[in-house]
Amino acid sequence: MSDEDREKFSLGHALAYSSGLFSDVLSYQFFTFLIFTFYFSIIGVPTMVMTVGWIIWSVWNALNDPMWGIISDRTNTKWGKRRPYIIASIIPLCIIVVLLWTPLKIVIPGWPYLSEFLYFLFIIIAFDTIYTMFSINQTALFPEMFQSLKMRAKVNNVRQIFSVLALIFAFIMPTFFFEPGTTFTNPVNEPNYFNAGVFIAIVMFIGALIMIIWGIKEKPEFKVDKKDSPSFFKSIKITFKNRAFVCYAITALANWYVFGMLPTIVPLYGEFVLNVLDTTLQSILLGVAFLSAAIFVFFWRFVTHKIGLRKGFMLSMVVFIVSLFPFMFIGDFISGIIVFFFVGAGLAGSLFFRDPLVGAVADQDELTTGVRREGSFYGVNALVIRLSTIFIFISIGSVFESVGWAVFDPLADPELGLRLLMFVFPAIALVVGIISMYFYPITKEKFEQIKEEVNKLHREKAARVTRE
Repeated sequence: MSDEDREKFSLGHALAYSSGLFSDVLSYQFFTFLIFTFYFSIIGVPTMVMTVGWIIWSVWNALNDPMWGIISDRTNTKWGKRRPYIIASIIPLCIIVVLLWTPLKIVIPGWPYLSEFLYFLFIIIAFDTIYTMFSINQTALFPEMFQSLKMRAKVNNVRQIFSVLALIFAFIMPTFFFEPGTTFTNPVNEPNYFNAGVFIAIVMFIGALIMIIWGIKEKPEFKVDKKDSPSFFKSIKITFKNRAFVCYAITALANWYVFGMLPTIVPLYGEFVLNVLDTTLQSILLGVAFLSAAIFVFFWRFVTHKIGLRKGFMLSMVVFIVSLFPFMFIGDFISGIIVFFFVGAGLAGSLFFRDPLVGAVADQDELTTGVRREGSFYGVNALVIRLSTIFIFISIGSVFESVGWAVFDPLADPELGLRLLMFVFPAIALVVGIISMYFYPITKEKFEQIKEEVNKLHREKAARVTRE
């Protein structure tokens, strides 16, 4: 009997599990959306100084992200191997989401912004360390709990709807805490960043709690994997020798670059290009994109069944590039609404294809190593996501330096630079992603063959657990 025959879809379980993704996306996108605007325009830290901070942060992530994935893969407790880390991380993560907006302001003669920079560096490293601990484990559960392509597609539809809802929540709800008729760059809103952080942290905790209680159902046959799990350095080596994963990782880097660039720049693009001078209206622009993404997710599921994950992801990136082009010439709010709606089509592809592609890599890897190593793949994937942040802020820093915006100045004219950051830089990244995905070796036919062999292996593991 195949996994597809044995698995039955439970909407309640899918909803409960997806609530954890809601908390995951909410925390990271709230961080991504406002951290740059807050420290650049409110606190006044220069862009190149912040870029140095992001580079140091990424060096730490080179160890932190793979470490959590491998540790998780090698864990085996009576509570499971993913659940303990999710429980241990959620409360500290909620606290840090609040502390992101409480920088030190100590005046040090001859060292302007030093205390603010050191706090910025400390808090983003603390955030990422705990966030990674939570995120890797909740995402690693997806291919472990749901084995067949059909089941993954159904559950992934639910997950991506929750993901889109979290994105909308992250970009729109904070505006209710800001002064009406003001922008994100207005100093009067400094305490409101903190207030929004408290609210977001509470919602995050509720979502994670629902997942912990009702959404986590780890499979007993994977308990035997700990005995055969490779060492830390061997696991890293195996991961980077996996051609399918390397192709995916490059494509993921390109997509996360775009996915991170848009929310980072939209508050400034809305104010200085579209002349939108209200935080709520600025957030609505992104909200429209994410609402349309919730619709287009179903379209990409249909595409997947027709042409497979690889070709579907490539097509979605082409659509993404085309949808971003109008950012080079639009100049008002209504045009922005229309363009952001179509951006949702490409965005939906980036959201939909990521986890099924990693799941396919993990299935293939299990046939080679004999163990499930989702944590290792998601750990390195997390590192890729953080590397995209370096490229984002190097791009922003370089462009802002060239247009005379190294330090925030509301009287400057950064329009061309903002347009380039909204289209040209993302388009180049997506072209790289398309080329890399072209070489992704797991075709639709290959995946079906892999699943047959994986089903057989899982039956053997289940028999071992029964004997033990």
